[in-house]
Amino acid sequence: MSDGIVHLVGAGPGDPGLMTRRSLELIAAADAILYDRLIPADALEGARPDAELIYVGKAPGDVAMTQDGINAKLVELGLGGRNVVRLKGGDSFVFGRGGEEAEDLRAAGVAFEVVPGVTSGVAAPAYAGIPVTHRDLASAVAFVTGHEDPEKGAKTALDWDALARFPGTLVLYMGVKNLPTIAARLLEAGRPADHPAAVIQHGTLPTQRTATATLSGIAAEVAAQGIRAPAITVIGPAASMRDTLAWLERRPLHGRSVAVTRARAQASGLAARLRTLGAEVVETPAIRIEPRPVPAELADPSGYSLICVTSPNGAHLLMDGLDANGLDARALHGATVAAIGPGTAKELAARGIAPDVVPPRSIAESLVEALEAVPVDGKRVMVARAAEARDLLPDALAERGALVDVVPLYDTVAEPLSEAQGTALEAADYVTFTSSSTVRFLMEAAGTFPEHARLVSIGPVTSATAREYGLEVHAEAVSHDIDGLVQALRNDVADRS
Repeated sequence: MSDGIVHLVGAGPGDPGLMTRRSLELIAAADAILYDRLIPADALEGARPDAELIYVGKAPGDVAMTQDGINAKLVELGLGGRNVVRLKGGDSFVFGRGGEEAEDLRAAGVAFEVVPGVTSGVAAPAYAGIPVTHRDLASAVAFVTGHEDPEKGAKTALDWDALARFPGTLVLYMGVKNLPTIAARLLEAGRPADHPAAVIQHGTLPTQRTATATLSGIAAEVAAQGIRAPAITVIGPAASMRDTLAWLERRPLHGRSVAVTRARAQASGLAARLRTLGAEVVETPAIRIEPRPVPAELADPSGYSLICVTSPNGAHLLMDGLDANGLDARALHGATVAAIGPGTAKELAARGIAPDVVPPRSIAESLVEALEAVPVDGKRVMVARAAEARDLLPDALAERGALVDVVPLYDTVAEPLSEAQGTALEAADYVTFTSSSTVRFLMEAAGTFPEHARLVSIGPVTSATAREYGLEVHAEAVSHDIDGLVQALRNDVADRS
């Protein structure tokens, strides 16, 4: 055996959450990764920067590398002492040709490991509300390739007569193209015409679509709905459970594509919320947060009577600045701490600070009103914020006699859109804006707003900026935070459903 090793890894059916912990560990450690067309989005995100990434996907009429070529490459890399991941959608040993790859590796003396993945033949039906086995409806399940043309007669490796008599659930992989012939062959061999059937496209993904009919009508229904590969076909009584158990398509944002424009570092939380609600998330960060050098004011904040924090980024960097000076939350003892809204208050709380003042609306005007009861005349006040921000808050405090220090903690800069991000943005159903800067920089980067998209704003200041660009605001958050933004989006989708 060589010193190299090849891991035959199943990446699951498409939902990144269904990738196994072992698969992610191996991707992170690999020297080289050979990956297929249908691996989950962002599956390679954890790969080392120096890892060799080799696309070997196959699509009708577009084969990046033949199977013989893939096998030879795996052997070559393994014999070269490399730590290799062969990453396939679903499970590599279920219609994934992983067995053939393992045979060649063994013959060449290359060590290999098999890491099973969640196969689409189980996952796609489950996400469509169809159990492939059910105590009352199906005590057995048969997994069948749909690539085999039933018209090949004796040349086919499948016994279609036996499959017609099979008492359980038939699950066909890759069978959309041959579905009319498959259905006709099963009917001719005695499979009941009224058996429930379903075809699930893009199983486990936010773009999942499901067509249902009887066996005799499923091919026509699939054609009518435009269902295409990749898809899984389920035939048998258990398919009738979809009417009762369907859940994925019932999530409130299912089938909607939502663009998230906030900075990449902050986008993940919002994106995760939207995915949980069923949305297909398009991450198009229009801004990037660049921290400034730690301001001198954070070396000794004890002289401040009031400290105002105007964003979650500001809260995070304020506490980081204290930490850089060997200080912690205790350094703010004695000062009144004001947060512009719940998101900022939450970030402060995570670092040991319970704000004394949190206004009901996450805008400067509301914070100014909330601070009217706080004495500031002749007091030192710190406003911790972005370098470029409205001066409404510091000006209002100065008018009341406060000695205001505006402490810029970070710059908000433009994040250029890639060509792929621009294309994805154009197809979005919704675009969310979390600040005026996201509006300004996205419009500068994209040039135009997607023609058919609806705009959701986090609050009135952001909405005003959008209108300055001639944009229509279709939904505005009542609570000017991420929770409010998500709720405004949900309400708009529900009103239009």
